Amino acid sequence: MGAAAGIGRKSIRIANSIINLFVLLAILLLLAYGSYALWDSGQVYAAASPTKYEAYKPTNANQGLSFQQLQAINPEVFSWLTVYGTHIDYPVAQGADNLKYINTNASGKYSLSGSLFLDSDCSKDFSDFSSIIYGHHMDKDTMFGEIGLFADKSYFDARKYGMLYFNGREYGLQFFAFVHADAYDTSVFRTKITGAGAQQSYLNMLLSRATNVRGDVPVTTNDHIVLLSTCSESSTNGRDILIGKITNQTYPDTFKTEITKTASIVPMAGADPGSGAQASPAMKVLIVAACLLILLLIGLVFRKRKRSQKGSMDAAQNRNL
Repeated sequence: MGAAAGIGRKSIRIANSIINLFVLLAILLLLAYGSYALWDSGQVYAAASPTKYEAYKPTNANQGLSFQQLQAINPEVFSWLTVYGTHIDYPVAQGADNLKYINTNASGKYSLSGSLFLDSDCSKDFSDFSSIIYGHHMDKDTMFGEIGLFADKSYFDARKYGMLYFNGREYGLQFFAFVHADAYDTSVFRTKITGAGAQQSYLNMLLSRATNVRGDVPVTTNDHIVLLSTCSESSTNGRDILIGKITNQTYPDTFKTEITKTASIVPMAGADPGSGAQASPAMKVLIVAACLLILLLIGLVFRKRKRSQKGSMDAAQNRNL
């Protein structure tokens, strides 16, 4: 009986050790997966940050030389869009179709954040009556994540202007309407609208469907307008669209503030602006905490095993007395 009881207790200890090992492995796998998910999410948002392309922004000061360097990396980049009062400050590309830049960044590399891109049916010189620029709706003030905020009237009213660079010079943008539409609404997502009558009907339709309108911005069929379109949080297939008029006159950015830049933020000329994403401080703290927890769990397991072994040795010695 004593021998059988000893074998039973030993079997129970072995079973408990196996169960503890599987529990520990499960916890380690969950921590590893969670840490990787946070790291991967941070990489996506860091790669989508406008600071990644800041050194390439065309300005009067550098006569567009930096922008030309970005074009050397990816010749399909042809324009730059800035919406004053937001973090929207990105290069614009155009592919052979409207699929490429959904998951391709401005440097031509694969990226979940994609790039801002002009509809493939639109002219690069924005000579069409209406042009459409698409971008992902993303959190953390990246890509077109702030377009939906223009649904708020006070936000819309406070942000009237922007800048559109193309053909080697800067043009102004006057935002005059915000529209919420369905992604499959062909009456809104139209290109190559020709004829004054068709253009006026299209403009009237946009204004009639707009939730916010700036009445002091006259728009006629002699103008050129641009629609900034992104996914909407308010409906499954919804799209939020900020509409502006392209003007020869440029406008001062009254929201602009001087930001101290470091070499870790601004890429070197010729470098791939889509690389070198850095983990956020919060994510680093979480990863360190996960590593410490893993070490603590390993320590507890070894301590328990050591106690178990000591108990077995003490029991053996007692049996020999």
